Amino acid sequence: MSEKFIPIHGGYKNLLSYQKSVIVYDATVYFCKRFISKRDRTYDQMIQAARSGKQNIIEGSMASATSKGTEIKLTNVARASLEELLEDYRDFSRTNKIEEWSIEHSYANRLRMLNRIPDATYETFKKGIENAEPAICVNVIIGLIKVTNKLLDKQIARLEKDFVKDGGLRERMFRARLNERKDNLEKLKDEKGKENKSFF
Repeated sequence: MSEKFIPIHGGYKNLLSYQKSVIVYDATVYFCKRFISKRDRTYDQMIQAARSGKQNIIEGSMASATSKGTEIKLTNVARASLEELLEDYRDFSRTNKIEEWSIEHSYANRLRMLNRIPDATYETFKKGIENAEPAICVNVIIGLIKVTNKLLDKQIARLEKDFVKDGGLRERMFRARLNERKDNLEKLKDEKGKENKSFF
């Protein structure tokens, strides 16, 4: 066919939002084991919210081949889950009288520098996440969630723009059929042209 209507998909591991969400998930598992009792409902809720953020990025990426609408929806679910998780960390900070770092805070600036490192992993932020000071631990994770949310906001905006421009699967299939018919008609014209020339 002249046009493939099922695009390349499933490259979620290359998404920076996914890479950051993995760090957020691992950091949340560590945080909950350290600071939250397993008997507390918040323990499971925070880990599930972190997992939902990560898993819905994966599902959205895999669904992109056949449904851009589903990809947008699942990416929005990931964004909502991480916003819920962010609020849990802020609740912890508030109830433990921990101040959230301002943009000007020296540690916040250091965190921004670490976030610019290509292919950053949990190890990149481990010193902060597993710091003996709870204030540093919680603020590092809050910073990571905020970065991930900004990345998802940009990702959603791009997905919506692409959807308006290119449409979904039905539109791509329709264009592919039209282009295929057009190519077949041109081939027939060329063949008839060659047949007519053979009589002279």
